[in-house]
Amino acid sequence: MVKPVVAIVGRPNVGKSTLFNRLSGNRISIVEGEPNVTRDRIYADISWLERSFMLIDTGGMEPLNQDLIKNKIKYQAELAIAEADLILFVVDGRSGLTETDREVAQILRKTNKKVILVLNKIEDFSILEQIKWEFYSLGFNEPLPISAEHGKNTGDLLDLIIQCFPESTEEVEPASDLLNIAIVGKPNVGKSSLVNYIVGDERVIVSAIPGTTRDAVDTLVERGDIKYNLIDTAGLRRKARVKSSVEYYSAIRTIRAVERADAVLMMVDATEGITAQDKKIVGYAHDHGKAIVIAVNKWDLIEKDHKTMDLYREEIYLQLKFLRYAPITFISAITGERIPEVLNLLEHVIDQTQQRIKTGVLNEVLEEAIQLREPPGKKGKRLKLYYATQLGIKPPTFAFFVNDPKLMHFSYQRYLENILRQAFGFIGTTIRFKLRERN
Repeated sequence: MVKPVVAIVGRPNVGKSTLFNRLSGNRISIVEGEPNVTRDRIYADISWLERSFMLIDTGGMEPLNQDLIKNKIKYQAELAIAEADLILFVVDGRSGLTETDREVAQILRKTNKKVILVLNKIEDFSILEQIKWEFYSLGFNEPLPISAEHGKNTGDLLDLIIQCFPESTEEVEPASDLLNIAIVGKPNVGKSSLVNYIVGDERVIVSAIPGTTRDAVDTLVERGDIKYNLIDTAGLRRKARVKSSVEYYSAIRTIRAVERADAVLMMVDATEGITAQDKKIVGYAHDHGKAIVIAVNKWDLIEKDHKTMDLYREEIYLQLKFLRYAPITFISAITGERIPEVLNLLEHVIDQTQQRIKTGVLNEVLEEAIQLREPPGKKGKRLKLYYATQLGIKPPTFAFFVNDPKLMHFSYQRYLENILRQAFGFIGTTIRFKLRERN
């Protein structure tokens, strides 16, 4: 059996994300003192008393509000409710019962699922008897008072959660074989649409309004024998346009998503081409030594002939000179054009970044390269390369033992890098050199 699923639901600004972060032990969901910050479903693995479950954070539900974004938030919360085995219905004990609470409760009662009513924002438990009575009208069991912000009674809540699970629940195997893919790009480039096409379900909110995705949202997908964790990230804006703390934390989440990814899918808008912000975003991935694939989205909107794709590819490499090792594909997240190719490329570049070269083979290739092009010299002293060995992977890192590291000119290092790529591939991954002086 798979892990039980627990969904946190409630109206906006009752402390759902604060509770999610408290139970998960990490600041995964963005927490701000304004409603509708969390929009998509956010997932986390939780362990308590040798039992594990999947916890889902959802956006604030306002069932009667007809605003486009709020309707989509409600839809995402309903998907989480349908997926859940247990629901944590969070209400605000400080501000009291509202009509929106009653509307959410009506939706939950229709599901016939187990519901724990969580009375949040109770710092002083002595007032509990005075305020809890009105919440009985929601039709659920005794409300459990907590303070998610201060951690009060959250251990009791976890005890209650695992008591609701069947004793025979088995753990799933550790997801050590997962390929973590961070999907990055500027706002409105089609990241969420791509995830939705791959999943075949509206897993994250898609909207024509830039900046809809605020958190880095994990989506687990199986394709044949391969399991992917697709991390849909918020679009990064230029610093001058990051006006709110919410957007600041969204940018931090995106950078962290890149750091924990095995590969990064950089999405570019075909109708706009490479922008300065695209360079900055993919620069994060390059600096962290991640495997990279570039996907030019909205290719269905471009008028083209047999030369258009090659010309566009060269223009990207001209704009991103440091990224000529990254493969480029041209897709449409709406029509599904070349989406399977994207997944194949991501698998390939991850394999490439984990490639190991035997020391003997490596030095044979370098010896031939040195014979073809003599190392540089300076003031009568010439660089000597004695031997090289691979130090690590992800990204492939090599130690070069030389007589004087200062004599290694960047152009000759680039020449050696190109030789290694010609001999061994290393498609989609940076190659790092460490120069060591041999006395």
